[in-house]
Amino acid sequence: MSSRAEFVLTLSCPDRPGVVAAVSGLLAGQGCNIIESQQFGDADGRFFMRVQFSSTVPDGELLTAFAALAPEFGMDFKLRDVAVKPRVLVMVSKFGHCLNDLLYRTRSGLLDIEIVSVVSNHPDLRPLTQSYGIDYHHLPVTLETKPRQEAEILALVDHYRVDLVVLARYMQVLSEDLCVKLAGNVINIHHSFLPSFKGAKPYHQAHSRGVKLIGATAHYVTADLDEGPIIEQEVARVNHTHSADDLAAIGRDVECQALARAVRWHTEQRVLLDGHKTIVFPR
Repeated sequence: MSSRAEFVLTLSCPDRPGVVAAVSGLLAGQGCNIIESQQFGDADGRFFMRVQFSSTVPDGELLTAFAALAPEFGMDFKLRDVAVKPRVLVMVSKFGHCLNDLLYRTRSGLLDIEIVSVVSNHPDLRPLTQSYGIDYHHLPVTLETKPRQEAEILALVDHYRVDLVVLARYMQVLSEDLCVKLAGNVINIHHSFLPSFKGAKPYHQAHSRGVKLIGATAHYVTADLDEGPIIEQEVARVNHTHSADDLAAIGRDVECQALARAVRWHTEQRVLLDGHKTIVFPR
């Protein structure tokens, strides 16, 4: 008897009657059992759907079946075997809080991913990374060496068969060329004070202006700096009793929380791109 496996199907297509019935009917015809189903139709006439199901049918046969259905509805779809952990490459500079959080959550089973490598333009976080038994690649970068350094990054993405790149406080701007080549597969995290407080020490700038909310934004990376489709945001309330260092510490916490949720939702196929925004089907 074939073993039963779990899959996640995500799709988008023009919104019209019969899409859900067609997908459900195909799954039923293949002997699949739907575990979870979520759908949404936006105001622009686009339909989005995520279905998690179990099946004894090999994924190749399922792909063939959905490929035959897709043209009728103009579907873009993806199918993922839940048992196959997404392979993640993390990029970082000198701030280690988000990297440390991702490493811990992964080892603890809170994130069902495999961090296959860490890349940094500084050597500082090598001991932390290697304590988890993960390869660390120090790739310094200057304006002159940026094309060569990014070519090395792409080579590592290929070498490690990477599914997702996470910028965990990587303090370098990716080139437009790299953004295009990795489109939809790079997540960044940053504080949400932009554009008010740019440059160095944003939390100290915010403290001097008496801000009352600290936030962090996790988003897909595009060539438009810090303007990619938003996946998740987190906030924390602060007041006059908090010092600038307190604000920075609180900021590190909300950055970790927002990034971890974004990585989890992306790797669970819960995030679908809708132009400049996202459709998120949380648990």
